Amino acid sequence: MQILFIHQNIPGQFRHLIADLIAQRDTQVWALGEASRVKANWNSAVPGLNLYGYVFQEKAVTPLNAYLRTTDVNLRRGLAVATSLETLKTKGLNPDVVFGHPGWGEMLFVRDVFPRARIVNYCEFYFNTEGQDLGFDPEFPEKATLRYDVRAQNMTQSQSLLAGDVGISPTHWQKSRYPNALGGQIEVVFDGIDCDIVKPNPGATFDLGTEGASLYAKDEVITFVNRNLEPHRGFHVFMRALPEIQRLRPNAHVVIVGGDGASYSRPSSKGTYRQHYSKEIDGRVNWDRIHFVGRIPYARYLSLLQISTVHVYLSYPFVLSWSLMEALAASCLVIASRTPAIEEVIEDGYNGLLVDFFDHAHLAHQIDAACKSPSSFRAIRDRARRRIVDDYELHNVCLPQLKQLLLSRIAG
Repeated sequence: MQILFIHQNIPGQFRHLIADLIAQRDTQVWALGEASRVKANWNSAVPGLNLYGYVFQEKAVTPLNAYLRTTDVNLRRGLAVATSLETLKTKGLNPDVVFGHPGWGEMLFVRDVFPRARIVNYCEFYFNTEGQDLGFDPEFPEKATLRYDVRAQNMTQSQSLLAGDVGISPTHWQKSRYPNALGGQIEVVFDGIDCDIVKPNPGATFDLGTEGASLYAKDEVITFVNRNLEPHRGFHVFMRALPEIQRLRPNAHVVIVGGDGASYSRPSSKGTYRQHYSKEIDGRVNWDRIHFVGRIPYARYLSLLQISTVHVYLSYPFVLSWSLMEALAASCLVIASRTPAIEEVIEDGYNGLLVDFFDHAHLAHQIDAACKSPSSFRAIRDRARRRIVDDYELHNVCLPQLKQLLLSRIAG
């Protein structure tokens, strides 16, 4: 049996599934991504994986109506993928199953190239003008005409889902963002957390790097992790809480992980968001105890979670981050924003603590309470890990469900 994965940033959300299926003797695994990202993400050939890249230039050739730009880019990307797939046919590709991300147009023409394949779409996010990130934060008002762009952004994804057989969404809330006409084909299965790797370790240490110091589980450590430090993930709220956090917990170390780009928020017009909010609180914090460590290797990131006294996770109503789930799996005491889809995973006072997204004063006082008496929150930490093990564990929960959805009706 052949299975093909398509994702511009391959492996993306499919890394665990790809690794698992490669190990199956009766399965031939193919993967296709944007050529430049394939080169960046894969240092060498992977035994058992037929990995290829398609060539694509995102910049439009001719000026377009503003609302057609996203559609134009997605259409051209879809055509680039279709052209690549036609070429791969000559190399023996004839998949029984195609699993891809429809968000950038890559799945648009897969049905036309492989009409008999079972087509599965990864339904990560459907744009809406209400009830999610758009318009959530009054500090960053959106243009009234952006609602037109929102509908345009959904055009190619909707067409891809109409041509597919089934969709897979990682949370119930993310599924609920899709219109009823499309939601009926979507099943909910999270990507999976490998709890054999992501787990507590009382003996962990975290090297602060160039500062020549290490932190341990006995230290008071407040952690904050984003791919990029930006408003969508509450970076501005956390920064504004730091003066009060340090007033209450002057001996705590604050370790902030993340790059200076923008993954989801609009790029800052005042330098990076880190520069902007650092300037805002400058003179009111002790920078010697605030450590910006940038993006760090996965093993080092896990050791940081393992020594964390309190882990802060804030988000607009948006896609759920792996980092939140990994923090829970590592038995961190997580203080998170009371926003979807976080509320789907964390029950306030049971397996974590929830605060209003914008209330940085309450956030600071919750952190103070947690640091003042860590032993009082031991049961919450234990239940945090248990929730992940029971409902989101990779090998025993998520992978079997994902494979069932991918391979059902294919056997024989």
